Amino acid sequence: MKARSFRTALVAGGAGFVGSHLCDRLIGEGYRVVCIDSLLTSTLENLSGVLCESRFSFVEHDVIKPLPRGLTADVVFNLACAASPPLYQLDPIHTMMTSVVGTNNLLLFAAEQGARLLQASTSEVYGNPAVHPQPETYFGNVNPFGPRACYDEGKRAAEALCFDYLRLGMADVRVARIFNTYGPRLRASDGRVISNMISQALADEPITIYGDGTQTRSFCYVDDLIDGFMRFIRHEEALPHPVNLGNPTELAIAEIPALILKMTGSRSEVVFCPLPTDDPCRRRPDIALARGRLGWQPKVGLEEGLARTVAWFRLVQRPEALRRERAPSERAAS
Repeated sequence: MKARSFRTALVAGGAGFVGSHLCDRLIGEGYRVVCIDSLLTSTLENLSGVLCESRFSFVEHDVIKPLPRGLTADVVFNLACAASPPLYQLDPIHTMMTSVVGTNNLLLFAAEQGARLLQASTSEVYGNPAVHPQPETYFGNVNPFGPRACYDEGKRAAEALCFDYLRLGMADVRVARIFNTYGPRLRASDGRVISNMISQALADEPITIYGDGTQTRSFCYVDDLIDGFMRFIRHEEALPHPVNLGNPTELAIAEIPALILKMTGSRSEVVFCPLPTDDPCRRRPDIALARGRLGWQPKVGLEEGLARTVAWFRLVQRPEALRRERAPSERAAS
């Protein structure tokens, strides 16, 4: 299937943070886009820029259930799973089923349509890594019965399904392992590092660091990730392995508040809280495959990306709204 033949894209989870940016990009490139989303952890507000487009349609649907009849597509993006630790742990069984049953339903659809499918996997499949930075060949160090297992193991199972379909010649599959991503449309209640710290700073509330702050992350701006998706879906060779998509610049969590305080002018203090169970201590992608096979690497630096994200939070979320939205049990995790 040649990239130029792509005309209709089905985006599962398209009303979420990353999914909505993908829908914007696809519409901007002339695709007809069908977005399906359960709206359990997302919002139609994320799609405000495309809802009125004639080439865009929205279907409220949970991918755990068989897909509605009559859908057609020649390219499928599966982003249908909550990535926020507080949200995916609220209903761990549904999270696991979304990754396993939902992915199988989308693979069946892709097989029937003769469509190419991109599976959004995650760096969480590496768990708390014993190998650093993490190459795609590393099998990971995941706790299979901890509170994060519903997401970590669900995504690992989804990868296995994708490669089984590929080996059996049933579907044309690409698997992207996404590392920490941030940008506009992150929810204040998302529970991840960047959204937590920006919303806390804008509300002049204490900025929480979980653990001692020495744990590391590598943050990729959402526009860079979407560019990686587009390059990967158009890559003609069906690779028999995943490809990491993330920013290899690694920094300690304790380094982030100073950047955000400077950008927001906040008076917030930094406070330290216990580290959540199974929270990874280090995270940094080896992106040699993405560079070599896709010609992709991130372009947006952290300060530039944070400035854009802070500007969006200022525009869309008033401080009092931030206080209402954030859940008391939020946890700053990956």
